[in-house]
Amino acid sequence: MAKRRFIDSEKHKLTEELLKKADHKTAVIWACECADHVLSYFEEEYPDDDRPRKAIKAGRLWVGGQIAVSQARKAAFKAHTAARDVDNDDESAVFAARSAAHAAATVHVKRHAMVASTYATKAVYFYHYPDGSSVNVDKERDWQYKLLVKMMDK
Repeated sequence: MAKRRFIDSEKHKLTEELLKKADHKTAVIWACECADHVLSYFEEEYPDDDRPRKAIKAGRLWVGGQIAVSQARKAAFKAHTAARDVDNDDESAVFAARSAAHAAATVHVKRHAMVASTYATKAVYFYHYPDGSSVNVDKERDWQYKLLVKMMDK
């Protein structure tokens, strides 16, 4: 099978610029929301594997002061392992798990938030591939951007 090439939305750069202005906790919450938005792509194929869900939860728990950075990082590593355990042909599940991992990793380094959103967008792209991929990528990036604007306005 030929390698399928991801094509991102123009909204990517706009979102990235806005995210630079967000505080760390807002970035973590936003990354968790982005990952959660596509988590079903992983869970419908791997319903008994809760590592990505636990990574997202870890990010949220850190924001609430309930866990340490080290615990969130451990959850991120476990979600990355879940992504590696996925059949490589199931790209949407792989990218959904990676999105969750980077959402938890945002606790440690804010820059992971944009990576989490990009993996979420890739999950959408490959879930809808080839029909509707670009349309759904635009919708996902638009949703991510509007969510970030709303969160920063609070």
